[in-house]
Amino acid sequence: MVRFLFRRLLVLVPTFIGITLVCFAVIHLAPGSPTDIQTQMNPDITPEAIEKLKAHYGLDKPLHVQYLVWMKNLCRLDFGPSMSSDARPVWDKIKERLPVTISINLASMLIILLAAIPLGVVSALTRASLLDRVITVVVFVGFSIPSFWLALVCMDLFGVRLGWLPVSGIHSARYPDLSFAGKAADLARHLALPVLVSAFGSLAGMSRYMRSSMLEIIRQDYILTARAKGLPESVVIFKHAMRNALLPVITILGLSVPGLIGGSVIFESIFAIPGLGKLFYEAIMMRDYNMIMGSLTIGAVLTLLGNLLADICYGIADPRIRVT
Repeated sequence: MVRFLFRRLLVLVPTFIGITLVCFAVIHLAPGSPTDIQTQMNPDITPEAIEKLKAHYGLDKPLHVQYLVWMKNLCRLDFGPSMSSDARPVWDKIKERLPVTISINLASMLIILLAAIPLGVVSALTRASLLDRVITVVVFVGFSIPSFWLALVCMDLFGVRLGWLPVSGIHSARYPDLSFAGKAADLARHLALPVLVSAFGSLAGMSRYMRSSMLEIIRQDYILTARAKGLPESVVIFKHAMRNALLPVITILGLSVPGLIGGSVIFESIFAIPGLGKLFYEAIMMRDYNMIMGSLTIGAVLTLLGNLLADICYGIADPRIRVT
């Protein structure tokens, strides 16, 4: 297992460098720059002032030199100053927003696991029954609904019409005066809609993967042998069948991490949540290169860690993987 983990860790370094290199090149190839945002609306700006502004941000250097300087600073966990009007350090702004985004994504993944796996197993065990058909219809409806549209519908229904849940922010105005239990309840009410909407689409797809994998496993000879031995059906299903059926689901779960992080941009913008996704969107609008690269770097690290965790779970579930 140690050799297995060591090989996976070695792969992360060149993968991370490749991700940052591609992202750095792409954002600089996009039209517009931070200096355009600050100078285009000022008719009195001179070309000399524009060049000084580019030199201040280091944009006058060749692209490969800019990347090497950025990587050198990254080794010290320094993403540079934000190119927006506040000019605060990028890392300070990210630290304020990162816990919110991580909390939403972890809660979404937990809901996906707790709901998708049982739905897939039940659907496979009751194949072609009325229950299976109902689950299939509900799942495919959920899979086909655009997430941003579902978010708007939920805001209108549960927030505006019924008034059950808040539709923006992460806490109410009276949050500082609440007790610990009150603060927890207030946060839960504010994050309920973003978390559920974020998990809904992935839940639909994951349950289909679990159903397909479970159907394939329960037809295997060793499952027939386990039943022929007289083992209880619960042992056959949960110990022998479901453990092996989880292998492709673990892989898909690791690959779904980028989608959850990318979806944070949509959900945090719609629900006005001060997270990393909303900060990333604002940085794109302002052409804030340092903030964009900082957000992309954090997203890349979280994605690589998610895939590493999926590899570890894969090795635990299937010992054969550890020796390959």
